[in-house]
Parts: sequence; C-alpha cells; structure tokens
Amino acid sequence: MYCILVTGIPAAGKSTMAEMMARQLKLPVISKDAVKELLFDNVGFRSREEKVNLGIASMEIMYYVAGQLMSASQPFIMENNFEYSSQQGIQNLLDKYQYPALTIALTGDYKVIYRRYLERESSPDRHRGHVVNDCYPEKKKNDPAICKVTPVSYENFAQGIKQRGFDAFWVDGKQMKVDTTDFSKIDMEELVSQIAAWTEEIRHD
Repeated sequence: MYCILVTGIPAAGKSTMAEMMARQLKLPVISKDAVKELLFDNVGFRSREEKVNLGIASMEIMYYVAGQLMSASQPFIMENNFEYSSQQGIQNLLDKYQYPALTIALTGDYKVIYRRYLERESSPDRHRGHVVNDCYPEKKKNDPAICKVTPVSYENFAQGIKQRGFDAFWVDGKQMKVDTTDFSKIDMEELVSQIAAWTEEIRHD
C-alpha cells in the first residue's frame, strides 16, 4: 500500500503526468481539478467566494476518496497543486493510515511555464470552472466572451508560487523533482523505473 502525490507549480503538466503514470503503473488517479469540474458543471458558482468554496469542497471530496482507498489498502495517485496550506491535511491522512508517500514535484523554468500557463488559460478547451472568477457561463455555449478573463502578470505568477509554496510542498517520504520545462524531454521510462524501485523498497521495510 502506498500513494503517489503528483504536485508542482501551475501549468507544469501535473494532470498529464498523473495520467501517463496511471496508465503505466495501472493505478487509479484522484484529481482535485476533475472533482472541481464535476461540481462546476452540476452546481456552478456566482461569485469569487462561491468559487473558493467549490475548491474547498473539491479538496474535501478528494481527501475522503483517498481515505477510502487507504482504508482498503489500495495504492493510488493523488494529483493537485498542493501548497503550504495542504501539507498538514495530507500529512494527517498519511499518519492516520500509516501510508508511505512518494511525491513527484513538477517544476521548471518559470518564464517558460508562465507562457504555457497563459496559453492554457486562453485556450477554448480550458474548463471554465478554472478560468472565470465571478460568473457562471452557459453550459451549452461555453462561450469565453461571456466572462472576460484578466491575464495574470508574470510577477504575480512567480510571487504566487513562492507565497503559496507550490514549489516547496513537502510531506514525509521520498520526493522526486521533475523538470517539465520541455515535457518532450522527460524520460518517462526512467521515472517509472525509479517509482518501481521505490515501491520495492517500501515493501521490504
């Protein structure tokens, strides 16, 4: 039994990484963003405060599902942009079920990833639940023109990473840093091999 935490800075490729790992390791993934999208599509929000509450609810649901898998001694992947405020909640969960955790922390050149962030936020394929702050767009049209989005400056992007601890999240257990500045250069075979070696280590502890 173990869990793999996939975390890192915004637009570092956490969801992509978690999905790739899940396919190769044949593990289920719990994603806060996936939960939040479901809540947005079915509940929505009408203000910044309601959006924040939707995010909090998504975290609680993610923790609940993780707890259920832990109680059944099932290995799994949990993906989110974990930050300073997340550390205690995750650590409490790991301690309660005595679960070893491997943290895969994604980072890279902030300026390159910032450009990727802007492209993602302006993409028509980006789920509106992650983009808009103060209105609930029509489900059928899903038209970005309904809600204007103000781009985040690079300075605020970098400052947010530092202040919230996206690049410094830590819980007990092994951590692997992965540079995702250029995703095509990541050696997934080697990464999976290192994860497999870690799982063997904890089995013999």
